Amino acid sequence: MGAPLRKSHRLLHRAPSAGLPAELRAHLSPARELLDSPSGQEELFASGLPALDRLLAGGLPRGMLVELRGRQGSGRFSLVLALLAAATARGEAAALIDLGGQLDPERATACGADLSRLLWVHPHTTREALAAAEIALAGALPLVVLELGLPPIPGGRGAEAAWLRLARAARGHRGALLVSAPYRASGTAAAEVLAARPLQGEWHGAGPAPRLLRGLALAVEREKSRRHPQPETVELVLRAAGWEAMAADPATAERRRRPLSLAGRVTTPFPRPSPPSAGKRREPPAHFSRLLASPLSSARGPAGAARP
Repeated sequence: MGAPLRKSHRLLHRAPSAGLPAELRAHLSPARELLDSPSGQEELFASGLPALDRLLAGGLPRGMLVELRGRQGSGRFSLVLALLAAATARGEAAALIDLGGQLDPERATACGADLSRLLWVHPHTTREALAAAEIALAGALPLVVLELGLPPIPGGRGAEAAWLRLARAARGHRGALLVSAPYRASGTAAAEVLAARPLQGEWHGAGPAPRLLRGLALAVEREKSRRHPQPETVELVLRAAGWEAMAADPATAERRRRPLSLAGRVTTPFPRPSPPSAGKRREPPAHFSRLLASPLSSARGPAGAARP
């Protein structure tokens, strides 16, 4: 029984193309080789951040998948906002596939983004996000950013075959594709992998008074690159837009600290009920009193049977 089992094991692990005719196998290539095939002169999409462009040897390579990873508080999404602002400010159209719901339109506008040139898609799962990014690339948008949000990612990392298909779509449509993730997600489909980590924050104010965060210093390291294999690290400083006005006008600072819904309406938390005073009986709400005063027969059917 041992020999037949070993033979079937070898057949199961044999390459799928092994049973094809030789003349057909000569025209087949694995997906990874297709991604690495040369395509002539390299085209770059400038990020608008000189240090990041220097790390990427001129900008985001068109037709390749670039992954930016970083944990919460690393400045990863601030880099995404800066990239979208620089692209839309110079007249380029861009798409943000926002799986994590990270975008605040007011903050994006304050950073200089032109929302009329930004396609904002809010999928629910990784599978939907990958499909939306592929459609955006097929629409010939120059820049597509896929933001996976914070862990746990809805739908998980996604299948590697789906990431390879997305990278192939970027290559076919010559679009700049950036995947922003809290950890490595795209696997071998990524041509460039950048890692962001925070260094220190810049604060305005001193003493016991509340201070305002005016900027964040972070380091971005090139962990993987098919164009430049040597690792390299650059440091950037991202400053919050309009922090000087917030410091000068306390009312503006207070208004910006309020949470805003997507519709732009101010939302406030429900007030916490105050504890009853000692020795004082707490009265029930008025609607609860009316419910107690209603006759019991109104909630029952004939012969005293309870209604379903």
